[in-house]
Parts: sequence; structure tokens; C-alpha cells
Amino acid sequence: MAQPTKHSQPKRNARSPGRQPLWLRRADQAAVAGLVLAALLAMVGYWFAQGGPQGRLIEIDRAEPLQAHFAVDINQADWPELTQLPGIGETLARRIVATRAQRGPFAGHEDLMHVKGIGPKTLERMRPYLLPMAGGDVAGK
Repeated sequence: MAQPTKHSQPKRNARSPGRQPLWLRRADQAAVAGLVLAALLAMVGYWFAQGGPQGRLIEIDRAEPLQAHFAVDINQADWPELTQLPGIGETLARRIVATRAQRGPFAGHEDLMHVKGIGPKTLERMRPYLLPMAGGDVAGK
């Protein structure tokens, strides 16, 4: 039997006992690195295309606020809906509902003047938010 010499190398196993196996082979690692680099370049390209260097990206702090317009039917609305009108609080909204229950449906916007607490100025503030009446009373007039 031949004895190993000083210069002979021991056989290498596929896995050395002192070395942990890699999760991915070198070729797979290179492929993942290439994909990550491609994704990074795509994000930088998108940023440039959207105007990033010129500061044209929309920031929430600088975006214009959206305006919502709503209109209320005074013969159908309950008091919580009426409180959304400018100058109308809970008490006045409940008075409008109570007056409507006592006298019946309002024939026109001017009938709101029968409600205690509503005068010409309050009615004019409310008018843009009131739906037109069937009798020809038009909101905003």
C-alpha cells in the first residue's frame, strides 16, 4: 500500500466539513445581482422620466386640495345632513326638521325664513348648497 507523500494533496469532497454550503451557486448569484441592478436602473429611469431632477414630482404637501360640492334637499334631509351647511349647527338643523314636520314640506327656499334663527344672510349663505325646489326656486339665486 502506498503511503501519502509530503507533497500529495488530500482528496477534496464536494463539501468541506469546515465550510458552509452556499444557498445559490455563483452563476445564480450573478443572475440575481444582474436582476437587482436592472430593477435599480429602471427605478432611476422612472424617476428621471417623471421629472425628479427638476423637482416636478408631486408632493402631498404641495398638491392642491380637492373641493367637494354637495347639495341638500331641504325637504328630505335629516338634521345631520343639514349641519354640513355653512352657518347651520345642530340646534338650527333640528329646528329646520321640526318646522318641516309641523308645517309640511317647504315650497321654496324662502320658506326657511319661517325657521327661528334663519334670516336673509343665513339663507344666502345656504342657498348655493340647496337643491332647486320643484316650484322653480333655483339654488344660487
